[in-house]
Amino acid sequence: MAVNTILLDFAVDKDTVADRHKRELALMNIESALNEFVRNTTKKDFIEMPGGFLQVLTADRGTFITVRGFVQGLISINVEYFREENEPPLFNYELSGNLQEVLSEKLQSTKSRRLPAIKRGTVDRYFVTSDERLLEYDIDEVLFEEKSPYQKVQIVHSKSFGNLLLLDDLQNLSEKDLVYTETLMQRGKENYRDKEIVILGGGDGALLWELLKEQPKFVTMLELDKVVMDACKKYMRSACGNCLDNYNGANYEIIVGDCVKVLDNYIKEGRKFDYVFGDLTDLPISPTPQGEIWDFIRLILKNSLKVLKPDGKYMTHANGASNPDSLVMFEHEFKKLQPPVCFTQDRAFVPSFMEDWVFYQVSFQK
Repeated sequence: MAVNTILLDFAVDKDTVADRHKRELALMNIESALNEFVRNTTKKDFIEMPGGFLQVLTADRGTFITVRGFVQGLISINVEYFREENEPPLFNYELSGNLQEVLSEKLQSTKSRRLPAIKRGTVDRYFVTSDERLLEYDIDEVLFEEKSPYQKVQIVHSKSFGNLLLLDDLQNLSEKDLVYTETLMQRGKENYRDKEIVILGGGDGALLWELLKEQPKFVTMLELDKVVMDACKKYMRSACGNCLDNYNGANYEIIVGDCVKVLDNYIKEGRKFDYVFGDLTDLPISPTPQGEIWDFIRLILKNSLKVLKPDGKYMTHANGASNPDSLVMFEHEFKKLQPPVCFTQDRAFVPSFMEDWVFYQVSFQK
């Protein structure tokens, strides 16, 4: 269930808004046109205001309509009504197009626009791409929601992607996103058999589960947020299997704690690994590589190299391919590392992200 909002905009002659007689005629035409689509459309209030006007109308099914006129030559109409999950829409996209056509003619509009119904309510359906474009998801249920000491953790159900993990209202992983994990680990290109591996982050368990299929010698996963693991253990089993059921297995261990502190201990102990995975935060969108997140990324890069074997690799995700500036800044950080490293880049279209995502593989220069 949700509040559906239909938005229509019409470019009109400025006099249609500024001249009282032309404005009254326009409002009569709008009310008449709306009555063809929503029964019992009735004017409730009119407010003249600096820069234009606002008219309020109501109609059947608890429909609430606002007509906003701007002296610059724009009339904007918002139609809002409540729709139960199985109830037919008052306006589908075709009907809103028909209304747009009727109103364009009545208002003698030179240009008009409409949006599909925006759905608001207790379930979030809108998320953003890495470059902050708006995406609508077919989410129909919230399965889990809890504020951990570190972040807001949710698992929602999408008709297209299955269960979807959200962290601080950002898409993290869905049941349809195996390609994300396989590209991060470069499945088929890297040999993990009998290798020692450490995962920084990875609380959804998907990377650990897929790596264990490759018969490694041992995998250590360092995850800060137990709430994430508990939620995924229950609701994301198609992605994480049973590896989150126990924190110790025959060839793996999950340590709940700060990966920075654990890495520091590994450095002091002289521990070395064949692979280090950075499955942590995405690259931030920023004009320069400055700020707390960038400082954290630099620290992880530097310390990960200190626990890598000479022929080892650091594997990580970055951000969306639509953020080339962030990727260039990230690559510049690689070039400053000591000892010198070389790196390769791969990318894959991740279904629940609805965009290409970029991954890096970093190794020491020979």
